[in-house]
Amino acid sequence: MSDNLFEIRNVSKIYGPEDTGLVALSEYSFSIPKEPAKIITIAGESGSGKSTLGELLLRSSPPTRGEILFEGVDIWKFNDQQKRDYHRHVQAVFQDPFGVYNPFYRIRHVFDMVLKNYRLASNATQGRELTEEALNAVGLRGDDVLEKYPHQLSGGQRQRIMIARATMLKPKFIVADEPVSMVDASLRASILDVMMKLRDDFGISFLYVTHDLSTAYQIGDQILLLYQGTVAEHGNAVDVITQPKHPYVQLLIDSVPKPDPDNPWPGEIELPAEEALRTPSAKGCRFCPRCPQRMPRCETESPERYDVGPDGHQAACFLYENGPMPSKTKESMSVDESNEHV
Repeated sequence: MSDNLFEIRNVSKIYGPEDTGLVALSEYSFSIPKEPAKIITIAGESGSGKSTLGELLLRSSPPTRGEILFEGVDIWKFNDQQKRDYHRHVQAVFQDPFGVYNPFYRIRHVFDMVLKNYRLASNATQGRELTEEALNAVGLRGDDVLEKYPHQLSGGQRQRIMIARATMLKPKFIVADEPVSMVDASLRASILDVMMKLRDDFGISFLYVTHDLSTAYQIGDQILLLYQGTVAEHGNAVDVITQPKHPYVQLLIDSVPKPDPDNPWPGEIELPAEEALRTPSAKGCRFCPRCPQRMPRCETESPERYDVGPDGHQAACFLYENGPMPSKTKESMSVDESNEHV
């Protein structure tokens, strides 16, 4: 059996005709080990392909090309029993903590459906124990929430209940698609703490999809920065955010507004048209039109990912073809300085 939980091999996702459609993800390869459990952050601008990767891992849509292996088996070659087992081991927590509930049912219905569909309990007492255990794992108590309707709970409580529902199945992996973006800032820390607790105490790995670099910095073990469906840079989250190498990542981190009245944020930035670079026939680096360090070859060749630091730190840029080079260090960047979405 494979040592990796997931192996993603040269995966591309194209919406529309394969030769002329929109490339949402291009030739993406990555592996996620079974142990130790990790929080892997996927970050980038809106439309960069972050959520597309989550959809592929959840089997919501098949890749156009490439393979996605779970414990060594292609997830699109599963039989019916393997599909059922897979959806028990790979769960999801979505962005909107308001839209996932049926307002006509009490909160206990969320857990009753999981107990019934997966036959987790042989009687009501055992079912209540499992429900209570899952709620306790996210800092809630059954007596406080199970008999209430969704509108009677805060956004943070509703999101933690969704995490508890996923945890109830004792999954190996959770796709968390922007789970704190619609929650008040005061409640974000509690949800992020729950994710770290589930990683450390229950051995659950996460794919944390976000465009908020401050939370990526707080909880991510590894980070992948996507640009127009391609990986610009990846590595240890702290290394990538404090010592960015790829010109796009450097600009992305620099774009975070700083609380300095003497250095006002310039506001909206004028960007060149980019959609022409998202077709299968496009050549060259996709960041080329925006890159302050572009070279002639960038217009016709796509760079590989080159080693730029320890622990698998890589950047897809020709600047590093001959090895790492000095780049600006962002060690002074703090969470407080980066608490705005980029």
